[in-house]
Amino acid sequence: MNKPEAPLSTSEAHARAVDRLDTGPRFTEHDAVRLNRMFRGANTMEMLEGVIKGDLAGDIAIVSSFGAESAALLHLVAQVDRNIPVLFLDTGKHFAETLEYRDAVVQKIGLTNLVVLTPDEAELNKKDESGLRWSYDPDGCCEIRKVIPLAKALESYDASFTGRKAFQSSTRANLPRFEIDNSDAQGRLKINPLIDWSADDIQAYFDEHDLPRHPLVAEGYPSIGCAPCTNKVAEGEDARSGRWKGWDKTECGIHKPGEEPFL
Repeated sequence: MNKPEAPLSTSEAHARAVDRLDTGPRFTEHDAVRLNRMFRGANTMEMLEGVIKGDLAGDIAIVSSFGAESAALLHLVAQVDRNIPVLFLDTGKHFAETLEYRDAVVQKIGLTNLVVLTPDEAELNKKDESGLRWSYDPDGCCEIRKVIPLAKALESYDASFTGRKAFQSSTRANLPRFEIDNSDAQGRLKINPLIDWSADDIQAYFDEHDLPRHPLVAEGYPSIGCAPCTNKVAEGEDARSGRWKGWDKTECGIHKPGEEPFL
């Protein structure tokens, strides 16, 4: 008869519990490379179904600005799962048309899990009491109103879908479908399902599925962010050239130029 094992001491039990903790990143560059290879040649819907139904990326959210082309990705993902969380940053500086458009898209597509993120009131009172920080420090304004609120929200997720596309700007020209979010040490996966879609592809998808269009597009705003930092774009200009016009700034900080690896 085997002699029963002596019970673990408190210190031993604690040590073993700590040993079992997984403190590593959620995903690594190797995982991103593997997923890019796995879905090489697959169309967008095949990739979305594989990732979502196959649970290949853990808990996923969509980060959406409800801008000019956002409805396409939202509609695609909704074909697979309408309840995937859609994170929307209400910065307090949006065009009224954007908020109205957001609600129209949610209703049209049947999204069931819109999550509205807002800046911390204490932080706003401390660092942007006048509400004019955008006019002299756009990076600081984006940090308070976009980057920090989204970073906090994404702590609950393993991966996020973005609507970035290669044709939008030179800084996005070499983005892969799957990449690691380098903004923190958590190893969160960033997925770009539409990276290889053209502007014509987007418009054709809108037409095919009768998706509502952002009303400001017809007024000359192909890329729409916060009202104070969004200008009209002349014909032939980069679609994002109207963002932060006059500043050496191309991204709000959620996505950073230079994070686009060649895979």
